[in-house]
Amino acid sequence: MDAAHGVHIEGARHFLTEQLYSYPGSLPRALTLSERERVLRVLQPTATFEMLNRIPAELVEAKSQEGQKLRRKLLAGATIVFFTAGYAGKRFIYERAMQLGVKSVIIEHPDSWAKSLVDEGIIAKFIPIDMSQDADAVFQQSLDAIRALGQDPLTLDADACVTFCELSVPVVARLCEVLGLPGHRPEAVDKARDKHRTRAEMRQAGLPTPKNMLITAPEQLPEAEQTVGFPAVIKPISGAASLGVKKVSSSEELRHGYAEVVAELSKLVVTSGALAQDDGSGKGIRAEKAMDCTILLEQYLDGGEVDVDVVMSGGEWRYAAVTDNGPTLEPYFNETWAVCPSLLPSKQQKELKDLAVETLKCLGFTEGVFHVECKYTSHGPQLIEVNARMGGGQVHETNERVWGVDLVEETLFAAAGIPCRPFIATKDPPGGGVAYCDINAEVSGTLQNLDFLVSLQQQEGIVWAKPYVKAGTKVVGPQDGLPTWIAEIVVQRRSAKEALAYLHKIQAEIKPEIH
Repeated sequence: MDAAHGVHIEGARHFLTEQLYSYPGSLPRALTLSERERVLRVLQPTATFEMLNRIPAELVEAKSQEGQKLRRKLLAGATIVFFTAGYAGKRFIYERAMQLGVKSVIIEHPDSWAKSLVDEGIIAKFIPIDMSQDADAVFQQSLDAIRALGQDPLTLDADACVTFCELSVPVVARLCEVLGLPGHRPEAVDKARDKHRTRAEMRQAGLPTPKNMLITAPEQLPEAEQTVGFPAVIKPISGAASLGVKKVSSSEELRHGYAEVVAELSKLVVTSGALAQDDGSGKGIRAEKAMDCTILLEQYLDGGEVDVDVVMSGGEWRYAAVTDNGPTLEPYFNETWAVCPSLLPSKQQKELKDLAVETLKCLGFTEGVFHVECKYTSHGPQLIEVNARMGGGQVHETNERVWGVDLVEETLFAAAGIPCRPFIATKDPPGGGVAYCDINAEVSGTLQNLDFLVSLQQQEGIVWAKPYVKAGTKVVGPQDGLPTWIAEIVVQRRSAKEALAYLHKIQAEIKPEIH
């Protein structure tokens, strides 16, 4: 029984565990080009599409305040379906959609937190669908529900279908394809979700790719070692937030690391459409019965990690911003801090942006918002992974505060077929610099209190200081496994250097009481 949803879990046939461990599971195959054309021929154009056709392209594509206002007017009144709501921290997305005049429809499990948004007047409709079914059943029922919106005078036909949850990206791509709505091609999403396929596409396009090999059984470890060499990194072919990722530097570490990562993955849970640590609350879906132990062994990449947030429209990039990530806590690759705008030399930032954009193009993406993770190594830029959706956590807040670019807004534009041309008023970042970090448990034990956050919240320059866990929670330190995330802190200052220095000062002073 899943305590979070109150439903019985049948191993790999559960939608979320299918998408995490046996992707694409029972999802329908992508349509052929002729099938896609046949779908489009019989469909009526959306109301948003008809309005777009009546406006000169140079007006709706203008990279100006006036152009952005016009694009918002085109979005107002659109019916947008959000497939899965994500965790409660994503509430700001639906609040922003309401501010933009969007009639939001959320498809989620019957007991989702998001159903209350109807009574609050934030969304127009909540459609309950049992997410404990297999992916094909969830897909078909969602498809029927979206088609039925046309008979509801409150919503009428859907203008767009979108998600901000990683595990739902493949479903949304297939829903958009069958419904004839703007969206990612399923083939592109499938290539991005599978890290091994991503590498293969990049190699074919002449882009830099590290040595790698898939491991489906422990008997393949010697061959993988011979192919990739050391140091190397073990990672699941699909995953999130560095979970199940570990550095290995010898045959013995590879054997132990492989066993540890497989065991670690089996202890994780899927909650609110994302992969997370089991916090002991009983919430989330345990996935050990659904485990597909396919692991990628990949050449270790030196250098600092960065995030490149990209907006694509009309097959070209329209916005790309680099955020530096601090040194990860190896061997588990927990992030230590991040700062935006990047402090790297402009030449390196351009190379990283170019790699991110060229990778998106070679995978077949043309529209939308993407969160691309890279490293700038001693041999130049290298890709870590592509996420075909807006980044989670502090990504939206950071881009909006630093550059004035609202990635929720741009995601909704792309989903509705409206061109994306983010407007930035000045060459220098209007918001100065933003830095943020997660506070990890340094030792294992019980978290005694969260007093350290209370005093922080009163300080100037603190955007927020929020806990991930409650006082009394048992936490894990790095000596016993993947460290527990205790809290997140975001700061803003006049420049990136000032923001990062302020964050480091706070990090040095914080000592959560763990016994």
